[in-house]
Amino acid sequence: MSAPPELPPLVSAALSLSGRRGFVSSTRNETGRLLATLAASRHGILGELGTGCGVGSAWLRSGAAEGTRIVTAESDPELAKAVAEMFAEDERIEVVEADWTALIERGPFALLFVDAREAKLSARDVIAEVVEPGGFVVLDDFTPSAVWPPMYEGRVDTLRQEWLQDQRFTTVEVMVAPDAAVLLATRR
Repeated sequence: MSAPPELPPLVSAALSLSGRRGFVSSTRNETGRLLATLAASRHGILGELGTGCGVGSAWLRSGAAEGTRIVTAESDPELAKAVAEMFAEDERIEVVEADWTALIERGPFALLFVDAREAKLSARDVIAEVVEPGGFVVLDDFTPSAVWPPMYEGRVDTLRQEWLQDQRFTTVEVMVAPDAAVLLATRR
């Protein structure tokens, strides 16, 4: 069995920051590789709602096409400052110290990584307005479900069900690891 692909340097730096901060919910590498792949196909503005330690943004940047900008929002002032310092050498990444809602005015987005729990739970209508037609929305941290309606811990996963049935998007659940899935939605 061969070793997994080497991590991009910026991703390694973000994972290192995550480890130093004791941040345990960073973007998984499997999801990150998907983000980088999708970013490579986009032009314009890529957004991330919920920076954390910058792992998702680093993955987006690792695949971003020339001329693409990345804007990410983090509400924790100390974390936002640390991530902004980490990305200081890259003028294509902007870290906004604010709640995820501050990014809404920065659209339209060619790709939007929704990594803030509150945004995942309540912002589908807002997201539909700020993602350009043909743009991608990525939501991570799902446990794969092979049944319909989708289930999680013995209950219908209404969040996943609503995204999969929303007529403003064409959405698919993508298993990125045996225990992890993302929703990938394209704005119609």
